[in-house]
Amino acid sequence: MSTPREPIGVVGTGYVGLVSAAGFAELGNDVHCIDIDAGKIERLKAGEIPIWEPGLAEMVERNRERLHFSTDIGDALERARLLFVAVGTPPTYSGDADLSAVNAVVGSMPASDQHALVMKSTVPVGTGRNIKRLFEEQGKSGFRYVSCPEFLKEGSAIDDFIRPDRVVVGDDGDWAGDAVVDLYRPLLTAEHGGSATGELVRTDIASAEMVKLAANAFLATKISFINEIANVCEETGADVIEVAKGMGLDDRIGPKFLQAGVGFGGSCFPKDVTGLKQLAGNSGYHFQLLNAVLEVNELQKRRVIGKLHKHLDGSLVGKKIALLGLAFKPNTDDMREATSLVLTARMQAAGATVSAYDPVAEEEARKLIRNVRFADSALGAVEGADAVVLVTEWKEFKELDWRAVAGAMAGTTIIDGRNALDPAEVRAAGLTYEGIGRA
Repeated sequence: MSTPREPIGVVGTGYVGLVSAAGFAELGNDVHCIDIDAGKIERLKAGEIPIWEPGLAEMVERNRERLHFSTDIGDALERARLLFVAVGTPPTYSGDADLSAVNAVVGSMPASDQHALVMKSTVPVGTGRNIKRLFEEQGKSGFRYVSCPEFLKEGSAIDDFIRPDRVVVGDDGDWAGDAVVDLYRPLLTAEHGGSATGELVRTDIASAEMVKLAANAFLATKISFINEIANVCEETGADVIEVAKGMGLDDRIGPKFLQAGVGFGGSCFPKDVTGLKQLAGNSGYHFQLLNAVLEVNELQKRRVIGKLHKHLDGSLVGKKIALLGLAFKPNTDDMREATSLVLTARMQAAGATVSAYDPVAEEEARKLIRNVRFADSALGAVEGADAVVLVTEWKEFKELDWRAVAGAMAGTTIIDGRNALDPAEVRAAGLTYEGIGRA
């Protein structure tokens, strides 16, 4: 007979919180989900999922009896000793992480030697130390603290939870760290007592906090690097696809995140790179490399405008531009720091009118983009367009009938912002193809 799994609490029902809650419920835990947004809690109780993530709705439905939703944090405290914190930590104007939601959770905790906060939110290095100091000042020194950063990728978050490549636990070597490791045990490798894929990294709190920031900053650096290589390829006649293939076969480099394009976006990379740069600066160190990573990423988005000028007689005034894809990546409706936001603003400022289609993200996009004609299909978006820009590499765009696209357009220019299309197929339809760093 299997050992019963202990109930846990999850504070925050956004991407990280809801996926983690559903994942633990799938493993057999009763999960008490807390959020201050009463409307969201009511929708979750009714079975409505507030975010678009493949497989999440099905997993929540499958585990409805184990998932409990409330606005009262006391409901979690009464039933669970581990409270996972998954609240937002957006950047402030200075670039520092806004920890107001984290601090609100800390302030709401009672004095207890039976509970632990487990930090899933991405926070600056030193946050754990400061929270433990706050607990001391507030007479809550018995409250334990564990850093357990998340590594869930939007669009594949369910699989990332069930089959992690690593589980990082930063703690003080007490019962709370042991309990978190036990909670993740089924997802670990046999070496760590599990039967899955996750390598266990158990370390101190500050190092665990740094792992998350350093990992995202490095991945963002790979993206900016290959985008710089792509730009040089355009000047020299090399093809970045072939270059990346040759680079990626070196196991010291690897093929992942060597896809040139119009830059990274989303809720993690821009925020975490900026946050690490700011953290270094606050600590007295000037992180020059990360300044370049961010600068390259912003310039990469704007290079698309230059490509459009080149193909449209040097001016976008009065031109009609269609965007295929709006979300920052496929398989999500997340519009945070999406490249489409920058492109739309720049195109409109240059005098163009913009139409757009995204199979999932339109509702979120409408909250952020103005004066755009939203179409209900890709062909509807490109109708009458002088040029088309592929922004998000949704599968359906790779399978478009390019002869039908050519028939619907007024012009012939296709800018493949993700190098996701077959140039020969596009050109065979009578269209002009231009990718990023392609020969």
